[in-house]
Amino acid sequence: MDQQKHTTEDTLTDIFGSKEMRSPAPTEFIPKNKTAPEIAYQLVKDETYPQTQPRLNLATFVTTYMDDYATRLMNEAININYIDETEYPRVAVMCGRCLNIVANMWNSPEKAEWKTGALGIGSSEACMLGGVAAWLRWRARRKAAGKPFDKPNLVMSTGFQVVWEKFCQLWQIEMRTVPLTLDHPTLDIGEALKACDENTICIVPIAGVTWTGLDDDIEGLDKALDAYNAKTGYEIPIHVDAASGGFILPFLHPEKKWDFRLKWVLSISTSGHKYGLVYPGLGWVVWKDKKYLPDEMSFSVNYLGANITQVGLNFSRPAAQILGQYYNFIRLGFEGYKEVQQNSMDIAKYCHEQIGKMPCFRNYAKEVVNPLFIWMMDPEYDKKAKWTLFDLQAALQQSGWMVPAYTMPKNIDEMIVMRIVVRQGMSRDMADMLLGDIRNAVAEFEKLRYPTPSRIKYENKEHQKGKVYTH
Repeated sequence: MDQQKHTTEDTLTDIFGSKEMRSPAPTEFIPKNKTAPEIAYQLVKDETYPQTQPRLNLATFVTTYMDDYATRLMNEAININYIDETEYPRVAVMCGRCLNIVANMWNSPEKAEWKTGALGIGSSEACMLGGVAAWLRWRARRKAAGKPFDKPNLVMSTGFQVVWEKFCQLWQIEMRTVPLTLDHPTLDIGEALKACDENTICIVPIAGVTWTGLDDDIEGLDKALDAYNAKTGYEIPIHVDAASGGFILPFLHPEKKWDFRLKWVLSISTSGHKYGLVYPGLGWVVWKDKKYLPDEMSFSVNYLGANITQVGLNFSRPAAQILGQYYNFIRLGFEGYKEVQQNSMDIAKYCHEQIGKMPCFRNYAKEVVNPLFIWMMDPEYDKKAKWTLFDLQAALQQSGWMVPAYTMPKNIDEMIVMRIVVRQGMSRDMADMLLGDIRNAVAEFEKLRYPTPSRIKYENKEHQKGKVYTH
């Protein structure tokens, strides 16, 4: 009798007929017995089904699409630990090449063959390394001058990403924040300088503010800071948090001065896994020159077969993302990156324009400077609305989209906004589908006879404050 070959459907039938499929998933203790690999795979795979599909997640900045060759390269390097430079010296070379490319992309003046920088698990680690270097340089200057060094502070806007709060908490540095306001939607340079003193380790402007998508005026800050330092005798530097903008500005606005062309910009961090177009997690930090990276940030070990010197908060780290970044640089080149970023920008501008035309909404900013933007309810419409943007977020989730609604930072925290982040993998057709779902949701909301629970909660909150917020 001929033996019948099993099809994929037959195999799945066997899996779904197994006792494991009718047993609860382990939640507290490791199972006593082994499970067949195909059944274990299906159990874990099934856990991921009831969630947003990555490309429909417009809340995240993180890359959710890479081509098949990039994915293959990264999968083939999944078992490589970057820190083992003795065993994997070519990975270390590729990392150095990536740092050179990023540094030159930011107009590094350093003449060394290998530019001064470091790899990070993400932009959070890169930010922390930039912050630590500024703190150590400041402390060294204070010690040399015989002055106290126990009260360091850092200045930035309230539009900061949470890593800076972590950095200041963990290193016991006072965080001095300049409020974002409707009149000053980016860092107020005058107020930032007022917050500075002899204990300021650095000012941190942002290229691509997470909350709004806008850029701080880094060139204007550098000019004002130069005059301030000359007047006071201080040497307050700038660290640019360019988590998003670091891979947007060089390609779409190469003429704009925000990088190492500016006098007081001594370090810049970015996220390779955002607009660097690499799967998470990957970050880069570059210093203007080796002299700005304190020696005490380099640690050496010899138990991996040779002396390994490393700059980083983490030790073991994946090598796959380095290969993915180097592949992208080769595969796309300058023109390819420019095309991808321009497409994202054009689709973001299209969505911004279409949402701005809807009577119920008002865009936060007139222009889109990065491929993301936020909007709010129109003040007049909001007075009579029976729903909030939190309801719209929930409605869009039913169609698979994740478009976040949230309140703005301190001082304008009564303002509820929504944000769209456009990344590689978002097409005009997908944008039209999203806009259609937004219009359909609004049409259903306008049929409501009674306020939604989130609307009631919102109105009660405003009533308790003795006002109705009108944005």
